[in-house]
Amino acid sequence: MNLTPLSSRKPYEGNTRKLVIAFDVGTTFSGASFAKLEPGLPPNIQGVTRFPAQHKVGGNSKIPSIIYYDSHGVVKAVGAEAVEEGFLEIAQDEGYTKVEWFKLHLRPKNLSSQIADSDLPPLPAGKSAIDIFSDFLKYLFHCTRQYIVEMNYNGESYWKSVEDNIDFVLTHPNGWEGRQQGLMRQAAVKAGLVQAKSAQERIQFVTEGEASLHYCITTGNLDAIKNTNEGMIIVDAGGGTIDLSAYRKASGDASGGWSFEEIAPIQCCMQGSIFVTRRARAYLHSRLSNTRFGNPEDVQRISEVFDATTKLGFRDSSAPYYIRFGGMRDTERTVDIRNGQMKLAGDVVAQFFKPSITAVVDAVQSQQNSTGIPIKTVILVGGYAASDWLFSNLCTELAGKGCTVFRPDGHLNKAVADGAVSYHLDRCVSVRTARFSYGIEAAIPYLPQFPDHKSREHLAYESVSGVVRLPGYYSEILAKGTTVREESEFRQDFSRTFTSIKKKNLGKIQHVILCFKGDGEPPDWISDDKTSFSTLCTVESNLWSLARQSRQKYSNVTNTLYHEIEFEVVLLLGMTELKAQVAWIENGSEKRSPATIVYNDE
Repeated sequence: MNLTPLSSRKPYEGNTRKLVIAFDVGTTFSGASFAKLEPGLPPNIQGVTRFPAQHKVGGNSKIPSIIYYDSHGVVKAVGAEAVEEGFLEIAQDEGYTKVEWFKLHLRPKNLSSQIADSDLPPLPAGKSAIDIFSDFLKYLFHCTRQYIVEMNYNGESYWKSVEDNIDFVLTHPNGWEGRQQGLMRQAAVKAGLVQAKSAQERIQFVTEGEASLHYCITTGNLDAIKNTNEGMIIVDAGGGTIDLSAYRKASGDASGGWSFEEIAPIQCCMQGSIFVTRRARAYLHSRLSNTRFGNPEDVQRISEVFDATTKLGFRDSSAPYYIRFGGMRDTERTVDIRNGQMKLAGDVVAQFFKPSITAVVDAVQSQQNSTGIPIKTVILVGGYAASDWLFSNLCTELAGKGCTVFRPDGHLNKAVADGAVSYHLDRCVSVRTARFSYGIEAAIPYLPQFPDHKSREHLAYESVSGVVRLPGYYSEILAKGTTVREESEFRQDFSRTFTSIKKKNLGKIQHVILCFKGDGEPPDWISDDKTSFSTLCTVESNLWSLARQSRQKYSNVTNTLYHEIEFEVVLLLGMTELKAQVAWIENGSEKRSPATIVYNDE
């Protein structure tokens, strides 16, 4: 595809009309975009710009990621409706429960040590994170449907023509993995977006970083980047996470099109804008203690005003800033509160931002170090990108690392939702980079002449075939940093031995896939760095048909009759979601069977 605003997008080649809807459920704000696919016409990406109770129609394409529940768990208000002054009075009188930041309850627990579940606003009794996510998706879907119906002539008729032919794209932070995708898919089914039987096919996922890249392409913001041997980093600075994705342009097809290649493992920092407010709140809690404003309600109120005004307007660490939270009678000179506003020194406010800035600079440095391609451009998008202090400091810090930082024009907070639709339509990324090392635990033949084998002699066992084996060996399928094309397959040989063939034992064979998240190269033996290994997923397959055709063997060593089957687990790791198959040779030709991927609870 050409790197222009995609007015030149190819006509839709399908025979029936279709609809693509993307939901970007963010930590603090969420949005939706869509594209109508009409046979013979080029699709056009549009954002949902009208939500209930949203006063600035057409400008802000996002709503707050907030839900209120009553004591029975019934949804009472969502999004912009949940922040209206009239509703807030009702919510207080009725004792409704406010839920925010619910997305972070789904995060991988190993993503960051900077946040624990206890740091997040609690979920209502009887509600799981999937329940909340589902209710929010249901609301976004309702609003999107209403918007599309209202903007089309004979809108109800149009909706009926596509309601059974809608593909959905859900976005998530770079640091989320297959388990989080599975939870989001469960929530989408629960919300009524699709039926369970079609969820795998009709729901796709894309990282916020890759969606942001597609947004920059569709808006023409990357036209000036001409050199295919020069890298760039998309920094999507959001409410909860800051996601970094490094790419370079790659020459495309004969028609002069272009695609992008990921050139370094993606990064995800738990340092979004909410953590600036979180640090400010901790400071206010400490400073206001032992004053009449030190109660939790006032600290929360002042923190909310900081979040809504002071944080966004902060530009100069040498100037004082004010949090206007009260009236003329609200004065406490010992903590610089006069006439309802609290004075903060600029260098104090700067400290609230510092960890975010440091995290981005370190992540950029890490991506520069992990690729041989020079990275000279950083593109800052996302809601947090509107902070002039963040932008100016990144410009200064990254200039020393040879990078120029710029912010694209337009509504930065709609980049992910629009880009997610573009991902579905355009697929601009042809190569991705493995974030971790992936492999399996293998039992290899015991060779006592090797010291590492000899030291593990007590673990050796004799298999039914008579071979003495040593468990705990890490057999790598894919090394960290490997570049992977979408169609790339990675295979791992397996063999299983059985003394008897029973369908109940072979109808669901499990293969555990591991990942190594430590520094450097993974060790040969899992026990040498056990804490750095974790279970990525379990691949389940039905090997009954393969086992039935296996021939019985005899071991002279164990004096045992047994069956042995040999097969390969095929992993497709080049897409935004892991897929797996099982392959084997039957009558000289390869046979394949679909495999189910199961993610364990963390």
